[in-house]
Order: sequence, then C-alpha cells, then structure tokens
Amino acid sequence: MTDKSYKKLRHFYYEYRSEAAFGIVLMAAVAVSYILSPLIPVDIFSSIIAPVQNTAIITVTLINTWAMFRHNEGLRIRRIYAWIMAALTVLMIVGLCYRFRVNSELRPAEGIFSFEGWELMAGDLIAWLLLAYPAELLRPGWLTVKNAMTRVLPVLVIGAIDWCVPWDLRWLLALVPLVWIALLIHHLRAYRRFSEENFGSVEQTDEQWVIRYLVMIFVLGCSYAYLCFTEEPNRLFTQQWLIFFIFVYTNDQVIFRSKPWMEDAVQETGNVEVEELSSAEMSASNIASNAEYRRALEEWMASEKPYLNPNFRLTDLRKVLPMNRTYLSQFINAEYDCTFYQFVTNYRIEEAKLQMRQNPNLKMQQISELCGFSSATVFGRIFARETGLTPTEWIAQFDNK
Repeated sequence: MTDKSYKKLRHFYYEYRSEAAFGIVLMAAVAVSYILSPLIPVDIFSSIIAPVQNTAIITVTLINTWAMFRHNEGLRIRRIYAWIMAALTVLMIVGLCYRFRVNSELRPAEGIFSFEGWELMAGDLIAWLLLAYPAELLRPGWLTVKNAMTRVLPVLVIGAIDWCVPWDLRWLLALVPLVWIALLIHHLRAYRRFSEENFGSVEQTDEQWVIRYLVMIFVLGCSYAYLCFTEEPNRLFTQQWLIFFIFVYTNDQVIFRSKPWMEDAVQETGNVEVEELSSAEMSASNIASNAEYRRALEEWMASEKPYLNPNFRLTDLRKVLPMNRTYLSQFINAEYDCTFYQFVTNYRIEEAKLQMRQNPNLKMQQISELCGFSSATVFGRIFARETGLTPTEWIAQFDNK
C-alpha cells in the first residue's frame, strides 16, 4: 500500500468511524430481525403486530408533517420536507387500504403474497421521496419539477413495461432505490469537495447526520430488495420498524440540528456567491508568475497567520492574490496538490505542534482555540488523522526525543 493510499484510508477511518459503527449496528439489528421474524406466529403478526406498526408509522408521518408546516422558520428545505411527509402519508394509507382488502380475502396462514408491479412502483416512489430531501439539502435549489420527473420517469417506464408485457421486471424495480442512493452519494461528494475548496473549517457543516441518513436509506433499500423476492409471511416486520426508526430519526435531525451547508456560502436558490474582480485586477493577475504568487502567499501566511481564524475562507486570499474564487481554488489545487481546507489544516497542525512544544502545560481546548480549530474534539480528530498520533501521544513522543 502506497503512502498516499494509506493516508486516504486513515483519513476515512478517522472521519467516518462513528458513521461506520452506526451502519454496522443497524445492519446487524436488521439481520437479527429477519432471523427472528419467522418465529412470530403469522396470525399474531397479521392481526396485532402489523396493525400496530402501520399505525405508528402513519402517526409519525402525520406528526412530522404538522411539525414541519408549523415550524419551518421560512426555510424552503423544511417546507419541502413537510410536503414529502404529506406525500408519504398518502402513499402509505392507500397502500395499506389495498393490502387490507387483499389480506381480508386470504386465510391468515397464507400470509402476504408477492408484491404486484404497482406496489413495487409505490415502494420506489417512497424511496425517491426519502432521498429527495437530502438531495435538496446538499444542493439547495436542485429539487425542481424537471429534476423530479427525470428521477421518477425510469420507474414509471419500467412499471409500464411490466404491466404491458409478460416479463418479470421485479428485479429492476427492486434495484432502483440503490441506484438513487449512488446518485445521492455523488451529491454528497460534490458538496464535500465544494466545502473543502472554499472553507478553512468544514467541521461545523454538520454533514455527519446526512451520512447516517444515507446509511439508513441504504439498509432500507437492501431490505426492500430482499422482501421483493421472498414470500415469507412476516417479511414486512423488519421493514416496518426500520421505516419507523428512519422517520423518527429524521424528524429529530430536521428540527433540532443545523443545516449542513455554510450559512453564507450557498443560497436557497442553489447559487454560490462568486466575487468577481474588475478588469484592471484581472489584468494585474496575469503579470505575476505562479512562483511569485506562491511566495507572496506563503509570506503572508507566515507573517499574518490568517489560518488562526476559524472562519478563514478561500476568498480571504484575495488580500494578496488578485484572483476570483475559481482561480484561487485552481491555484491552490495546482500549486499545493490539495484543497484549500487541506492547505489551511497543514498550517494549523504545524502551529499546534509549535504551541505544544513551547507551551507543554496548555490544555487541548486552549491549543485548539489558539490554532484556529472549532473545538478540542475537532482538533484531536484532525491531528490524529494527519499525524497518526493523538496530541497526547505526539507530546509524549516529542518529550522522549
């Protein structure tokens, strides 16, 4: 393994270890649920457990809808979430009414037969609604009528083909949610890249819960694919409690957690505010070479130490580099082979090492504040990610030299 690959692997571990643990625990719980569900008597599940689960889910969606319409605080994303919850409520009520009619014509021992094509389409629409919220969250303004139809149209086409011709296309419908998850991961990576190219601190963006949301939807999609190809009478038991858990968790995050993007970086319209230079400034920017720009930047970083400000951002470099946001980002990427966030982090780590050598009695919270980190926790995580040692371990190693 190359040093670069090892650093990426270490970065992933330190950055997402809590989210990975969350996913492992959730998948383990789902697996145990599927193993234990056949032990539930079919008549008890059909007459008691399933109605209780369905009632709980619909109650939660109704509460979510009411809460978002009442407490949206004028945010477009919360209004969208409220309408998503309303649509989910309608879809599930319609589906439950149909399934109740079908089940009433069966003996309890027969349980629930295979889903019909339109029921699979309804399941895909529910998955799309669940994924539409984080897509809009990461790319404000993305959720338009055109984009909505572009995502939903393949499902409608597959459903129409399945309806018109005697082909079994259940496997295609079952895999659609996983395709949507892949698209959403692309949105997340693009957002992460945008943040790292424009801000010296990205920890306060609070994107971890969005990653957990993706993990939950992925597990839900896998569970959905499984139940599409089995006729186990109690197979809905796991799916129902998993949906209930997702709705409760998401509602809590939407109401009580901050938005994942930087407040003044991305507008509700989805446009990134770009500060353009005048023609005179752009002409001047072509006079100096990259080497001169680099020397000017490094001298300014060493003398002024702007990275000590937790709110240090890419456009602040215009104090020494006459470029707009796009050229500044390209300059950092080309000259230092990293994003602006990584560029700033390197300076902060070196400053932290200097402070720990010169002031060994300082506490971690004091060092984090002196070096531009948002908190001692963030400082410890980033320091360990970049050096392979915790601050305490690094100090001990330095003292032994």
